[in-house]
This record gives sequence, C-alpha cells and structure tokens, in this order.
Amino acid sequence: MSPFKSTKASRVLAALERIGWRVKRGAGTSHKVLERAGWPNYVFAFHDRDEIGPVMLKRISKHTGLTPEDL
Repeated sequence: MSPFKSTKASRVLAALERIGWRVKRGAGTSHKVLERAGWPNYVFAFHDRDEIGPVMLKRISKHTGLTPEDL
C-alpha cells in the first residue's frame, strides 16, 4: 500500500513549490515545466482540480523528492 493519499493537483503543486520547485514555463496551462537546482526539469501535466491518486503521486515523488509529509 502506498503511503500517499489521493489529493488535488493544486495541493501537490503547492507542496512542490514549498520544497524548492518553481514553474519555469507554462503558467496558466495544464502542462507546467518545473525546475529545481540539482534536479532535472519535471513536467507537471495536471489541471488544478484533477485528483491525483496514490500510484501517480509515488511516480511524482521519484522524480521530484516529494514525500507524504510535504503534502
């Protein structure tokens, strides 16, 4: 079982920004390119109201360093 719970994309994006990611390109669209020093860019491809499930949150965490506690 995944330690992540389903949550809204807007909450995930806010958590990513709190841990140091910033929107490099794509503000106002569903596809945002995020950047953080020491990490490769990450494409966040969700609308704000989308519900992101535990499996996808686990995939996002592998690429971004997001933890369940960050949410």
